[in-house]
Amino acid sequence: MIEPRKMPGSELDKRKAYILATVVYEYIATAEPVGSQTLSQKYRLGVSSATIRNEMAELEAAGYLEQPHTSAGRIPSDAGYRTYVDELMTPETLAPDEQGRIRDEFRAASRELDDVIESTTRLLGQLSKNLAFVVAPARDSQTFRHMQLLWLSPQTGLALIVTSVGVAAQNVFDFHSEVDPDALTRLSNRLNAKLGGTTLRDIAALDLAALVRAEHLPEEVTTAVCDAFAMAASSEEPVIAAAGAQHLVDQPEFHDLRKLRSILRIIEEQKKLYDLVADSMHTQGPLVKIGHELGSDEMTECSVVTVPYRFGEGMVGVLAILGPRRMPYGRLLALATGTARSLNDHLANAEIR
Repeated sequence: MIEPRKMPGSELDKRKAYILATVVYEYIATAEPVGSQTLSQKYRLGVSSATIRNEMAELEAAGYLEQPHTSAGRIPSDAGYRTYVDELMTPETLAPDEQGRIRDEFRAASRELDDVIESTTRLLGQLSKNLAFVVAPARDSQTFRHMQLLWLSPQTGLALIVTSVGVAAQNVFDFHSEVDPDALTRLSNRLNAKLGGTTLRDIAALDLAALVRAEHLPEEVTTAVCDAFAMAASSEEPVIAAAGAQHLVDQPEFHDLRKLRSILRIIEEQKKLYDLVADSMHTQGPLVKIGHELGSDEMTECSVVTVPYRFGEGMVGVLAILGPRRMPYGRLLALATGTARSLNDHLANAEIR
């Protein structure tokens, strides 16, 4: 039984809202255009088939439904799905067995961040039966822990930077004049005291060279320190793990191989995949993008559900599920949110490297 959730400010009256919610629900379940007779027979709408047909015609005229063929029933438009997700859909919770599987997965999870992200992606793909991908936190959002400047030989030193995720940069450098090993240690301690707990992004905005030059060391040391921080913060390509692309083949919308290939090409290009969810890095909660909202002609048959997760102070990544517009939004939102919550807990409590 469907109980659409009516939100303030909706343009739809109660009956139209109920019919729209029922059409979306039925189409998600069957992948077949929905006719008035189907609604009349399967759902207790309390009105005649003719009345339902008229209401569906008005919903189509208003842009909430589409009719793929003259003789066919109707399917939701982007606006219809958007109204369903924002105003009509009843929130869902995960089944106990799914909650248990997510909990068990993270109990056994690795302490290596890359491994955690990979296993989370596989789990999300298996449970959602869609493509899942996880965006790792941007490198420049990592928190600086400490630097070590090591004297290796009379002509060589090593700059090592450790962040909240682990070793972020190692930079071997040469110097052409004598350098006191204790001076390198003093510089390390000074930078650690000054910059500890600061994100790499914020450090990049500082005059780092001036801080280093205050110790009156050779210019090669200044250059080496600045280069090491730049290397640690560099993030030319976002780190994305993806799993479950094979599930798209099972969706009726993607039986057209040309359409499927164009989607798979985007998935293979991590930058394009990241662009689909980049704005989710700055949100506080779940986000759903539907069809044309994805900003790509090749992705108009798709929707994406995203939920941010956190690792350390200010570090944000994204869990995402990509599938057809005809996806079970309530369940996938619950799944992504529950997985993100467990991932947050694991990252906060485990000694992640």
